[in-house]
Amino acid sequence: MPIYQSPIKDMQFVLHEVLRVSEDDCPGYADLDRDMTGAILEEAGRVAAEVLLPLNAVGDREGCRLENGVVRTPTGFQDAMRAMREGGWTSIDCDPEHGGQGLPYVMHTAAQEAFVSANMAFNMYQGLTHGAYSAIRSHGTEAQKATYLPRLATHEWSGTMNLTEPHAGTDLGIMRTRATPNGDGSYAITGQKIFISSGEHDLTENIIHLVLARIPGGPDGTKGVSLFIVPKFLVNEDGSLGARNGVACGKLEDKMGIHGNATCVMNYDGATGFLLGEEHKGMRAMFTMMNEARLGVAMQGMAQAEIAYQNALGYARERLQGRDLTGAKNPGGLADPIIVHPDVRRSLMEQKSFCEGARAFTYWGATLIDRAHRTGDQDAEALISLLTPVLKGFLTDKGFEMTVAAQQLYGGHGYIEEWGMSQFVRDARIAMIYEGANGIQALDLVGRKLASDGGRPVMAFFDMIKGFIKAHEGDADLKAGVLDPLKAASKDLQAAAMFFMQAAGKAPNDALAGATDFMHMMGHVCLGYMWARMAVAAKASLSEGAGDRAFYEAKLATARYHAARQLPATGMHLARITSGAAPVMALEAASF
Repeated sequence: MPIYQSPIKDMQFVLHEVLRVSEDDCPGYADLDRDMTGAILEEAGRVAAEVLLPLNAVGDREGCRLENGVVRTPTGFQDAMRAMREGGWTSIDCDPEHGGQGLPYVMHTAAQEAFVSANMAFNMYQGLTHGAYSAIRSHGTEAQKATYLPRLATHEWSGTMNLTEPHAGTDLGIMRTRATPNGDGSYAITGQKIFISSGEHDLTENIIHLVLARIPGGPDGTKGVSLFIVPKFLVNEDGSLGARNGVACGKLEDKMGIHGNATCVMNYDGATGFLLGEEHKGMRAMFTMMNEARLGVAMQGMAQAEIAYQNALGYARERLQGRDLTGAKNPGGLADPIIVHPDVRRSLMEQKSFCEGARAFTYWGATLIDRAHRTGDQDAEALISLLTPVLKGFLTDKGFEMTVAAQQLYGGHGYIEEWGMSQFVRDARIAMIYEGANGIQALDLVGRKLASDGGRPVMAFFDMIKGFIKAHEGDADLKAGVLDPLKAASKDLQAAAMFFMQAAGKAPNDALAGATDFMHMMGHVCLGYMWARMAVAAKASLSEGAGDRAFYEAKLATARYHAARQLPATGMHLARITSGAAPVMALEAASF
């Protein structure tokens, strides 16, 4: 069975030496000292390794079963969910008035990393519930908050989001699900939604569906879409469960991965729903849930790469094959461990530099969300809005690539199910598709986010990197090995952005054809910035005589690797972008 050990030392390094959370003036951050965060992360790591990891292969092998309208989850999932509830893991950052612990979102994010690595399919049940909690907290009436939030926080009830229909995925403006007023303030919801994660299961006593639908007479397109709370069981005034609502799972999808999570076709037949937020403003309310979900999916890309890397590293240290050309490293054995070979080292360094850089990027994104929500900081809100498609798109594209790289190190054994690497690859693949396919993330970045607020957020991003480089370029070693490559990559990104600005009016396809390249280019720059910050922190700790010199020296070596071997990819992406749309659009549709 695959192994997993939560990378607590690295998590603590990012939280306390890179982000310096306990020194931040964001409300709640002063309490996040090393002892507190260490205790939380240690226990989360224990739960991940002892409770969730043993069920990962079980969920993959057994999957979910639809029996007489009820979905049965895999063996052990109910007990595991009970342990998660009793441990308070479903409500780390939920409001204390709802039974939560009120900790910052960054601690929710860090704890969730361990859970996602250990069992991604299982963790989706509570991840979607957290999103439903956030949407109702932000847009619900006081009565709706009182009814739903306490039980969503404790995961007595779970939540979903229902967007996609058989004919309408990304283009939600053409959805057909309708919401007819009942005359008493409620609505009758009729239609079908597909690909609904956690849509039906036996882990909670009620499921609270958030459903996008059209109220008759509303505007066309997404401007006419509203959001509704549709419980599986209606809730009585005293909070007890009432009659079964008119919503049912019609089918379970047979999927490539995440078998332990129930992906459902949901049929709404006059189900009673309650408007969440304003009429025809459903997309705004739903995006509260979707933006949080996209950061969560970004973490799925990183977290699956992390567990795959841990196992590949262990295998590379033990698997004997061939001899080191510079001299045998295991002279008493028939061969050397494959970790001695340069191409294996290259693969492991790619995986290591991605996982650690992506962790810092994800936690940084979580601190921006905290600052935006806890202080009302509009600059933080603008920056995380800009970075969200990069986090989701780049980290899931590269995360999947890293799981494949880890599988590759096993050779033929990586293709055999008993080693577990296949599951990491299959589970990671969905993260590139759901919560907005990555091509859509790229289009959102280029088509909307770059021009947002007159381009001020992206200019602030460039200024932030420029200021960081200037502040630290007095260190000759860092300048040559880390900062100069980051400066060159940032200039490539600025050149691409300028190309898009010039093309926007006269040749919009030039920008659209380069959208994915730009998203990846910006992802490389973001990870380069994270590695530069980690290198500065590592050097500071070494100069202060920190105990674990090997840890910090490894950080510096990995930062230099990333700068030398990964950041130059921005030049390739810039060349593709500036070639414009002509090579992409040269063939007529019939010629493919």
